[in-house]
Amino acid sequence: MTAHADSLQQNRLLLKKLVVVAVLMFGFAYALVPFYRQICEAIGINSLTKADIAPVNSQVDLTRNVSIEFDANSTHLPWRFKPVTNAMTVHPGELTTVMYEVTNTKDYEITGQAIPSYAPKESARYFKKLECFCFSNQTLKAGETKRFPVVFVIDPELHKDVTTITLSYTFFELAGKGKAS
Repeated sequence: MTAHADSLQQNRLLLKKLVVVAVLMFGFAYALVPFYRQICEAIGINSLTKADIAPVNSQVDLTRNVSIEFDANSTHLPWRFKPVTNAMTVHPGELTTVMYEVTNTKDYEITGQAIPSYAPKESARYFKKLECFCFSNQTLKAGETKRFPVVFVIDPELHKDVTTITLSYTFFELAGKGKAS
């Protein structure tokens, strides 16, 4: 019986050691998360730990201002079409949003396509639109009004002597889409 008691005591000791090892392993795994975050933050490879800090666009040229004038016409379409803001001043490289408002003045649905134009003409290649209603056809139901955003950036490579850009949109009715006016 002493052999059996010794064996039982050795098993209890082994069980205690295994429980201690399991608790230590769990504790180590639990401690790895903040430890990992600290290491990544220290070497700068984990931007998720700084989610409350807004990213800074280092390509914005704060030394320059460019005036942007907005124009709209729909002479080829029975729509009331206008920019919500007629003009604004931006810094090259700055992400900017402007809204346009469109109303279908007829009693039937019409589909149109907006075509942009720029003045001076050479500014077109520096006017980078990221979102624009001109990228796709727009359908308005009878009497419907919609607001469309234009999200853009003026490329900092724009010639320094260009201080004003005019963005003008013209809406055209698409053939076969709705009644002819």
